Amino acid sequence: MATQDTCCTVVPYFDVPDSYMETFKAKCPAFVASTMREPGCLYYGFSFNGNIAHCREGYANAEAVLTHIANVGEALGEILKHVKMTRLEIHGPESELAKLRGPLASFSPQFFVLELGFRR
Repeated sequence: MATQDTCCTVVPYFDVPDSYMETFKAKCPAFVASTMREPGCLYYGFSFNGNIAHCREGYANAEAVLTHIANVGEALGEILKHVKMTRLEIHGPESELAKLRGPLASFSPQFFVLELGFRR
């Protein structure tokens, strides 16, 4: 049975310099552990392709995204002193994206509006 989809997917990509990759990867478990305690997080993890790091993130709704940003904001700020976020996509229904446009504006994300689909 399908349900109202409020899920928001956060899709950041980072360019990590060779000199910082070992440190970056060493910090990932702390991000995962901290995020695991967020009740609105549906999934979260890191994947890599050479020097490109991707954080795969899904949240129950916009409020859960904002909770996550508050939770990891300080640590993310420290990481961004060493790596470049090259792309940030936010996917979800417009009703949820509208709640994120203002608070996430400083990250210059691309917003993708979910128009068709289902959720179980």
